[in-house]
Amino acid sequence: MRRLIFTLLLLVLLVGGGFWFYRGIMSREIHLNNFFVGNYDKGVDVSSYQENVDFEKLEEQGIKFAFIKATEGSGHVDKSFAEKWTAAAETDIKTGAYHYFSYESSGAAQAENFIKTVGDLSGHLPPVIDLELTPEEVENPPEKSVVVRGVKAFVAIIEEEYGVKPIIYSRQDYFKKYLADDFTDYPRWITNVFFPVFIEAGDGWLFWQYNDRGELEGYSGEKYIDLNVLNKGQSLESLLVK
Repeated sequence: MRRLIFTLLLLVLLVGGGFWFYRGIMSREIHLNNFFVGNYDKGVDVSSYQENVDFEKLEEQGIKFAFIKATEGSGHVDKSFAEKWTAAAETDIKTGAYHYFSYESSGAAQAENFIKTVGDLSGHLPPVIDLELTPEEVENPPEKSVVVRGVKAFVAIIEEEYGVKPIIYSRQDYFKKYLADDFTDYPRWITNVFFPVFIEAGDGWLFWQYNDRGELEGYSGEKYIDLNVLNKGQSLESLLVK
């Protein structure tokens, strides 16, 4: 009888502990991914949400690269892009610019907005197209044909301008739904802030956003900052646009 009671108590503890652990991950109270990025080159991605970024302070904390939001859609320019782009150039942090893609304007018009804003990328990381859905778009998602047509137009112009394939930033489920049939030969920047990226993508990634609630010193405004790593099989120097 005692053995049965002990077994039942053990099961309760295991189930309860597992539920607590899972709940901690999903609520972001536990950052499981932090245990899997110890030896990777670490970086951040920033936008106007992070004000007055001190890139020297970020560099002191081991940050090796930074992607800075430049544009969104066909007409929007991030208000802090120019300031951050200039400030980051005073450090050894390798920088790249990213574009948040909109489904409400043509890919060509968005590419021109990015090129006009960012200009020459020699010596910088490749350009990035950020592909995701807003909460409203999750409820009413765009057709696959619309996404593919727009992205193809965007990347074609970007490739011609800079001579490199842009990096595609997305969640794995987004990639599978919209992009897997046409864009498998593009470098991937995968966001998964709950579990290690290799569980769903193996080694088929270039960058991994592993935490969207990171906290570092050196910026104001938004409390959190996105944390990323470069795949160990790559080097930042080798990725720089010629």
